Amino acid sequence: MPDLPIPQDAAEAAEFTEVWDAVLSYADLCTSGSAAGAELAAEAFTRGIGEARAAEATAGGAGRRTPRLPRIPLLLTAVRTTAAEWEARGLGHRLDPDLRLWLHAEKAARYTGPPLRRPLALRALRDMQEPDAALLWLAEAESLPLPHVARRLGLDPSATARELDQVRALFRDRCHRNHLDAPLDAECRAYAGLLDVVTRTPGTDTPGDLSRHLAVCVECAEAAACLRVSGGGLPAALTGGVIGWGGLAYLERRRRAAEAGLSGGRVDAAADTGLAVGTVTRPRIGRTGILAGAVLVSALALTVSLMQSGTSDESAVARDTAAERPAAEPSFSLPPTTRPSPGEDVPGASSTSRPATGSATRATQGDRDPEPQGEPSGTARSARGAGERPEAPATGCEVAYEIVNAWPDGFQATVTVTSPTALTDWRVGWTFGGDQRVTQVWDAALTQSGPRVTATAADYNKNVAAGGTFALGFLGAGSGAAPHDFTLNGGRCRAAG
Repeated sequence: MPDLPIPQDAAEAAEFTEVWDAVLSYADLCTSGSAAGAELAAEAFTRGIGEARAAEATAGGAGRRTPRLPRIPLLLTAVRTTAAEWEARGLGHRLDPDLRLWLHAEKAARYTGPPLRRPLALRALRDMQEPDAALLWLAEAESLPLPHVARRLGLDPSATARELDQVRALFRDRCHRNHLDAPLDAECRAYAGLLDVVTRTPGTDTPGDLSRHLAVCVECAEAAACLRVSGGGLPAALTGGVIGWGGLAYLERRRRAAEAGLSGGRVDAAADTGLAVGTVTRPRIGRTGILAGAVLVSALALTVSLMQSGTSDESAVARDTAAERPAAEPSFSLPPTTRPSPGEDVPGASSTSRPATGSATRATQGDRDPEPQGEPSGTARSARGAGERPEAPATGCEVAYEIVNAWPDGFQATVTVTSPTALTDWRVGWTFGGDQRVTQVWDAALTQSGPRVTATAADYNKNVAAGGTFALGFLGAGSGAAPHDFTLNGGRCRAAG
């Protein structure tokens, strides 16, 4: 894994955290496992930051502005480019199979081909001033509320909504110009004026002949999506046009992260909850591949589950909270250089609590008396469904807890469980050995009360075959000893290895 670039100042350090969150989220979609996702993200992040700094230095020395994308879409483009290089270097087995098919299709060539043939949204965003493009991307693609966007970009909160409307209009104008500048055939050019009129006014009916043309012409359908800036289609047009494959799935992830207050850009959410927001990842057990069609991509995106915020009722907390037990201090791995730290500090978190090691570490579980686990409440109960009977306690299960990455005030971990019996639903619990707090989770719904954590299955990974394995991944803040008292459906699990 390459050395991550070191922030040049405090402002860039905060930006690095926000950008890394997005980069790792998309890299995770592009790969076949969380470890490969972290490696792809690190390589693309290093590459993209280096290119951005070189472009800024060249533009500054020449006293001119070089058209370029804002940091987040620029780094997401670097992820896609790096993934293509992995495929060329024989590392394609580490990528998502559907991404590999897409990389060899003609549509992928559009993103690196002749400029006038590139996706309209990509060309239009690049033609805008970088602050305007950043405002549009953060509000539409990252789904951040305008007050947070205003603070992030240093804008007047009371005027941000008006500025965003102006930027949308500017984006539309750039799209229209670029559409007319593209090498259109006679039929497309004849429909260009009508397309502009139809998409300019919300609610305008599309004439039948234009509708039939849009059904068979990719370029004009793309233009229609970009020109119709009202109606909710702009975010998909942006992500699809800039990053291509996985755009809708990425968009759904960012929307859910913003709703949960866990996105890297949500500075105030981190301050309000006392959580440090860091990177994003998810393990790949039970993950459905993203198909090339937009409908199938949307279906996958809806299966991606972020942590749903919620609190447990006191009776469930009492049953689900295990007593403190001594455990050995784990050894955490650090990347070759320190990762950008989150913009908000975690109360009580130590900035030097994780010494570097050469590999990720699994927490060792000692023999402990199992404690009965109560039924989950809040988010976990709603994820299970009303009236559904809980699974019987599992015995003989095995748990591997792995620190995938760590930095001074946060970490990324996976919990992999092997069940000797078949399951139609599952609930995994563990107790942290310190002040660790889960800030983001995938492939499960999660509740936490004090050190005790309970994770329940998502809709798409409830069923596990006898002897099968499932996994969930999460980001955490804080420090302390290795987790202990792992349980599956209330029964004690032994440590793997």
